[in-house]
Amino acid sequence: MTTEHLLSLLGGLALFLYGMNMMSVGLEDAAGDKMKDILEKLTSNRFLGVLVGALITAVIQSSSATTVMVVGFVNSGLMTLQQAVWIIMGANIGTTITGQLVALNVSEMAPLLAIIGVVLITFIKNKKANSIGEILAGLGVLFIGMGMMSDAMHPMREEPAFIQFMTTISNPFIAVLFGAGFTALIQSSSASVGILQTLAKSGLIGLSSSIYIIFGQNIGTCITAVLAALSAKRAAKRTTIIHLSFNLIGTLIFMIAIQFIPFVDWMVAITDNPAAQIANTHTLFNITTSCLLIPFGTYLAKLAETILPVLPEENENEISLIFVDDQNFANTAIAMSNLRKEANAMLLMTEDNLIQSIGRITGENIKFEDIDHREDTINGINHKVAEYMSKVSLLQMNQHESDVCNALYKSFADIERVGDHAFNIAEYSQKLGKSSLDKVMSAQVHELKDLIIETINILIHGDMNSDSDSKRIEDIEQKIDDLTAEYRQFHIERLVNKEVDAKDCITFSQMMTDIERISDHLLNIMEEYRSVHISLTQVAAEASTNN
Repeated sequence: MTTEHLLSLLGGLALFLYGMNMMSVGLEDAAGDKMKDILEKLTSNRFLGVLVGALITAVIQSSSATTVMVVGFVNSGLMTLQQAVWIIMGANIGTTITGQLVALNVSEMAPLLAIIGVVLITFIKNKKANSIGEILAGLGVLFIGMGMMSDAMHPMREEPAFIQFMTTISNPFIAVLFGAGFTALIQSSSASVGILQTLAKSGLIGLSSSIYIIFGQNIGTCITAVLAALSAKRAAKRTTIIHLSFNLIGTLIFMIAIQFIPFVDWMVAITDNPAAQIANTHTLFNITTSCLLIPFGTYLAKLAETILPVLPEENENEISLIFVDDQNFANTAIAMSNLRKEANAMLLMTEDNLIQSIGRITGENIKFEDIDHREDTINGINHKVAEYMSKVSLLQMNQHESDVCNALYKSFADIERVGDHAFNIAEYSQKLGKSSLDKVMSAQVHELKDLIIETINILIHGDMNSDSDSKRIEDIEQKIDDLTAEYRQFHIERLVNKEVDAKDCITFSQMMTDIERISDHLLNIMEEYRSVHISLTQVAAEASTNN
């Protein structure tokens, strides 16, 4: 191979990887944050979990990215290990879409796709159009890179050293190790499968050797999630064990099966396109492995816990509900009463985070880690309450009880959002570093904080059937809207007069938005509480009677 061919090969590889990354970013931007929301709200239904995992991975074109996302959710307590199993299975199926795209062989259209994409990115001032442009340009660059690699590899068919290497790689175990090692190096099974397809199209490797490399590629793609979990909690590390064990078991099953069935002949019979043969093998491997292991998903989770046992301190740190447990959900009246108490306890936690977040940004010595830990707890409680309420919803309820259940469900969502906005304020303090807001800004922020605390106290201790209490919350919400608008304008004038730093002014404006949102969510909670107050009083009375 000449230097020219080598440079062409490396340049083609660079374009291929860059095009794949560009397409992935465009797809992810076009989808927005919806995929994360779907994962967070995932039910325990195994088939739905596999489907969601497959669809999301097909969108972002990376099983590694999906698995890393899942590792993060397990690490924060928003997803259980059992739920993670199904997502990982689906992710392995979704990642095969790239190989199928490559097998379509639309390389002749690559320059046109790239041009259309660049036009959309450069000349259209629309975020959605820009995202579509990235997808098209990325796809075009990807195929241009593949074409360059294919042309550079063509002379390799005459190279004795390369022929010798390909003869060696025909050994199944060496082929698996090669596929795993190369994929771990570039951290993308989609990319390594694409490169393998290029080799196959150039006639440099046959399907009989490629299938073992494909098995190894599925193992190697686990490295990204492993790296992501290195600093995570043990529960997140178990997620990567599930991912790895899934692909190891699938590889073992296929390596045994193909000794007894004419697997290569079947793949060749479907199509004579070498790239399509590899894409079909990759897809079939992941779909078959998922179908075989779906009934054993819970055992994969137990296997991960066996390999990495649960330590006593993990149970101590596990998020638990204060008033709610599975022992009393069979009685609707008791369940509703306890859920209201749990909502109030969660409100108090968000209040603590708001007070400490504002304290940090106005110069008080408060640890960010404490706020961060409390925010994780709030999210974990919200997740556990959702699981509990899904059980309660299966009970036979009258109309009043159904209304209360729906109102409380919405209220928990609003409380969780209050916690998010309080945490945003803490993050602004991180951006400010050692500095804090000036005295004027600090006084105004504390005034708004006191109004929010008053609202929370009314929600917890007040009477939502009382017009005066409800009216007071409405008045406070309006006052906060008026004050935030007034304060924003005041500090814009100070900025013009160079009385305040621009960075502080921007941070203050962002805080005003969060405080407005907190007030809006508290008003929503009041309206939900008020709409079912009579019903709630009735079920609470029934609970007391039953006790």
